[in-house]
Amino acid sequence: MTIRSDVTVDVVLRYLRMKGELPEATDALYVVDENSRLIGELPITVLLTTQPDTEVLDIMEDVDDAIPVDMEDSDVASIFERRNWVSAPVVDEEHQLVGRITIDDVVDIIREDAEHSMMSMAGLDDEEDTFAPVLKSARSRSIWLGCNVLAALAAASVSNLFEATLQQMAAIAVLMTIVPSMGGVAGNQTVALVIRGLAVGHIGDSNTRWLLSKEAMVGLLNGVVWASIIGGVVVLWKGDIMLGGIIAAA
Repeated sequence: MTIRSDVTVDVVLRYLRMKGELPEATDALYVVDENSRLIGELPITVLLTTQPDTEVLDIMEDVDDAIPVDMEDSDVASIFERRNWVSAPVVDEEHQLVGRITIDDVVDIIREDAEHSMMSMAGLDDEEDTFAPVLKSARSRSIWLGCNVLAALAAASVSNLFEATLQQMAAIAVLMTIVPSMGGVAGNQTVALVIRGLAVGHIGDSNTRWLLSKEAMVGLLNGVVWASIIGGVVVLWKGDIMLGGIIAAA
């Protein structure tokens, strides 16, 4: 819905009544010149509370952040989130108004990005279909399962280096499962936060170093706290201070 800047509020209101309805999620009317270039916007709240003889030019607001027509949809979603927009105008290279984006479109984009991140964390493709044929689903998942097998074999080979020690102290074999479990949970927490930050555009070159330092400090603090707790539990459980110290250090 576009209007010109040289008309009055009364003219705009009569124009809207003649149209009979507004497009969904309309929170502003866009002001354009004779070449359809965007020069401002008139919020509906301002339109309805201004004297009828006031010209649009006197009450319209500047549009500093029109969406370029070639902007990535994920960047658009990030801008909407930061600015709490309901709708935004879309312009071409010559700043001519070519359309608008509304919040319902952005919600779809955010949901698709979230689904992509969730599927990627599980090693699944976006095209994975719950009701896909058995062979197709099995083949697409085998790649990720194969990577997991290689990682598990690498971990087992490390444990194998200490086979003689494990034979002498069976308690270590029982307690050593705590170490990768705690590390895996801590890692998953960080991965989830970082993926979300990347998806919504909160992480960039300006704050990467700070985020890395912050996560390192969080890991160090949690490591010290939970190492002390688990080490203490092992000492009380097995009655062996040396064993508790080994598990805590690990």
